[in-house]
Amino acid sequence: MNSAATSAPPGQTDVRQHILDVAYPLFLHKGFTAVGLAEVLAAARVPKGSFYHYFGSKEAFGEAVIDEYFTVYLGQVDALLNAPGSAAQRLLSYFRFWLESQTGAEAQSRCLMVKLGAEVCDLSDSMRGALERGTRGVTERLARCIAQGQADGSLPGVAAAQPWDSAVLLYQTWLGASLLAKISRQRGPLDTALAATRQLLGIAV
Repeated sequence: MNSAATSAPPGQTDVRQHILDVAYPLFLHKGFTAVGLAEVLAAARVPKGSFYHYFGSKEAFGEAVIDEYFTVYLGQVDALLNAPGSAAQRLLSYFRFWLESQTGAEAQSRCLMVKLGAEVCDLSDSMRGALERGTRGVTERLARCIAQGQADGSLPGVAAAQPWDSAVLLYQTWLGASLLAKISRQRGPLDTALAATRQLLGIAV
């Protein structure tokens, strides 16, 4: 988090959040490079001075947008993976959520990781680091849930020493499937990823 937000007078932190909220759909639609500062300022209806009060550069701003995205997304992951039911049920709920969030009328513009991943990693090490932190947060949660599935017996397909490796494989599978679904504008790659997930975890159809 930018330290300016924590030290700002009451009400000013709302301005920072407002700028982040406005930028999020712009980045999803156009990517990082194509969105200029003038467009963000116009959409947020704030002066340039307000922007630089909270963000020292566009790169720092991009990092903040990514961090905010993952803060919200990881909250959704936690809600799904900590819900009642066996670990297998919770994992399937999460991956069905992933599938549904990438299909439908707006399927091609919901995942900031898929949208910005390849673009910003070559532009900014700090933004690449934000993406890496976020994806590691997802993988850690998946590994934890897989370990719980070993303990409750609901994931018979995972060897005792493999929660982390399985989580990494699943995340990479779904990220790749999301990219292929974006390219093809079809849900087939995601359906394949769900079938592969069931097989890897030893979950019956």
